[in-house]
Amino acid sequence: MPLQRFHYRNLLLGEHDVPLTCIEQIVTVNDHKRKQKVLGPNQKLKFNPTELIIYCKDFRIVRFRFDESGPESAKKVCLAIAHYSQPTDLQLLFAFEYVGKKYHNSATKINGIPSGGGSGAVGGSNQKTPFFETYSDWDREIKRTGASGWRVCSINEGYMISTCLPEYFVVPSSLADQDLKIFSHSFVGRRMPLWCWSHSNGSALVRMALIKDVLQQRKIDQRICNAITKSHPQRSDVYKSDLDKTLPNIQEIQAAFVKLKQLCVNEPFEETEEKWLSSLENTRWLEYVRAFLKHSAELVYILESRHLSVVLQEEEGRDLSCIVASLVQVMLDPHFRTITGFQSLIQKEWVMAGYQFLDRCNHLKRSEKESPLFLLFLDATWQLLEQYPAAFEFSETYLAVLYDSTRISLFGTFLFNSPHQRVKQSTEFAISKNIQLGDEKGLKFPSVWDWSLQFTAKDRTLFHNPLYIGKSTPCVQNGSVKSFKRTKKSYSSTLRGMPGSLRNGIISDPDLVPRRNSLILKAKPDPPPPPTSQDHGAEQYFREWFSKPADLHGVILPHVSGTHVKLWKLCYFRWVPEAQIHLGGFITAFHKLSLLADEVDALSRTLRQHRAGSLDAGHAGPDESRMYFRVSAHATPGTPDFLSSAFPFSPVGNLCRRSISGTPLSKFLSGAKIWLSTETLANED
Repeated sequence: MPLQRFHYRNLLLGEHDVPLTCIEQIVTVNDHKRKQKVLGPNQKLKFNPTELIIYCKDFRIVRFRFDESGPESAKKVCLAIAHYSQPTDLQLLFAFEYVGKKYHNSATKINGIPSGGGSGAVGGSNQKTPFFETYSDWDREIKRTGASGWRVCSINEGYMISTCLPEYFVVPSSLADQDLKIFSHSFVGRRMPLWCWSHSNGSALVRMALIKDVLQQRKIDQRICNAITKSHPQRSDVYKSDLDKTLPNIQEIQAAFVKLKQLCVNEPFEETEEKWLSSLENTRWLEYVRAFLKHSAELVYILESRHLSVVLQEEEGRDLSCIVASLVQVMLDPHFRTITGFQSLIQKEWVMAGYQFLDRCNHLKRSEKESPLFLLFLDATWQLLEQYPAAFEFSETYLAVLYDSTRISLFGTFLFNSPHQRVKQSTEFAISKNIQLGDEKGLKFPSVWDWSLQFTAKDRTLFHNPLYIGKSTPCVQNGSVKSFKRTKKSYSSTLRGMPGSLRNGIISDPDLVPRRNSLILKAKPDPPPPPTSQDHGAEQYFREWFSKPADLHGVILPHVSGTHVKLWKLCYFRWVPEAQIHLGGFITAFHKLSLLADEVDALSRTLRQHRAGSLDAGHAGPDESRMYFRVSAHATPGTPDFLSSAFPFSPVGNLCRRSISGTPLSKFLSGAKIWLSTETLANED
């Protein structure tokens, strides 16, 4: 099989490398004795394996054959991988070893990657992603949104109040630090109210944990709500959303994801084809994605139309609220639909807000705490991208790569349960390794936003959405978010003649009964309460919104009917050959759009140079393009033959070719016959 012209790879990983934190299950097989065993970290292997099968968290299945290696060496390989893929201590993860070597010798390269990294800008952008670790980052965000009634609070410096909150966060200006210190003892985890975002009309999005002190609950709750009301220029009321009662819990989401993964990888593909749609529905994954989109859209109505501040309330305030707060901001603020803005959103609402990446991603194999909430958020974002492709600067490849990055135990971004845990664990590690930190608060781990650590500048251009080229990015004027106004034009042709439930997409018709055991029935009391004025107002708001063309630089709302919420095929099917379409799928349109966008960019550069009086035919180099596919006089016309619906994740080159020499795994696999199998696991009976 000849090597293909296309070559897209992660600089951190070889062609067949699998990060240890990406391993979900290890199965050893003996073909002759027809035996197989799921291998744990401290288990013994009583038979000599002929094959090792690794099930990965990114839906891959990797196979290693031991036809040319001795039985004892094969057994040692299996036991070693099983042992090191399930660490019990956070400091045993690769990131600590990487950073430790970097501090001891900053001039060296570790695993082939320069220890200092690069700027990692996407597509030549010089914008840096704010980490929200400093007072100034939060202050700039307040000014960006025009939140005049809010201030940056620093009472948690040194994590003196709460270990699961950032050192700096935003609170109502009318709340004094002393009051916050007193109130903090009454909240679960001492997680006081956190400001997320403010609308130009003055309404704010806030998240907070439950008040555990029953005696003080009403008093504290009233004080908090009054302070939020005072921060609103119109002194509007506060709307509270109890996410624990409205949305599926983390265990239900995890159960749905397990069923989805089993459907995608564990059965021969052809055997599931006939009952595919019913099997997909039974996983309830899309139902849960729809539930989060629907609830977030309803909160958009509260903020945008009713001008009320919204408080997201959850027991600990660091799971479901991360998803809802992020989706609401993506729908309302076009800044968060840019690459830099989206990254800042994840830093603000996930990393610094104390989302438990260590537990929810199960880096230490504590399955009882695992739940794919971050993936669900990326999936819901992809649904919006699919419905409004021209509203987002980034592509679905960017979202898929972002999910993959959570499985690489190098980036401090996705490694810890809170900023405090990062500081505490890294400080302890530094002391044990005699590393001098100086004035630094813990070790500095690589950030996932430094994309140069993983991809070349050429490959990073795949993160760009060609439909977004040429769009202006104004969402801030004089320190405040631009008012979101919709142009009054004729009705969209795609909405004519559609029934109300589909045209609305958010509020179903009253005579439409949900299926048995659905989330809708579960979440609402029985019997249902009579419709309120708020329900009628929301329905009218959504009907009016969907009856007009969308302003892609303003508010966007999701269609959540069954026909609009789809399976994210690139993420879940990219390793299944039977599901791939050669020279088909969205990538063919992406290719043509990229060529067109590149040509428009080239003409624009030429025009600017001509106007500047410095027209030079050779001045505009190919690196100036923001597109992966570029117009070239030497390029072969037509669609490249390496494109498929799984691009850019489809296998490259000869999969039996040795390409792991020099990696740690090669020390164990010397003499073994190795290949990466993208086929689903065959029937092993």
